[in-house]
Amino acid sequence: MPGHRIYSMPFANVYPAYLNKAERKGRTKAEVDEIIRWLTGYTQQQLERHIAQETDFETFFGSAKKMNPHRTLITGKICGVRIEEIEETTMREIRYLDKLIDELAKGRPLTKILRTPAP
Repeated sequence: MPGHRIYSMPFANVYPAYLNKAERKGRTKAEVDEIIRWLTGYTQQQLERHIAQETDFETFFGSAKKMNPHRTLITGKICGVRIEEIEETTMREIRYLDKLIDELAKGRPLTKILRTPAP
């Protein structure tokens, strides 16, 4: 079964949309990058390299060897679908990122966006 069309789309094509969404609401590129690094485990240099090389979404998430284990604390709906019910791994990772960017644009503090388990 072929993957979703977004899987072959370069991450660099969507990254500006993430930035625009956040910046329109007074948030910064640094905050967007911090969210992406938190989720994927990439360094800033690795993130910039993926953007420059126009890595597709499937490779972008597939190459992330240190995905944040706390990402499973991200719950709720994105595009009308509950994130925790998405079975396909790559799509779930994409939706995690979408949800985090939405929360940033809605003014939620980074300390709450970047989930940590309750003590």
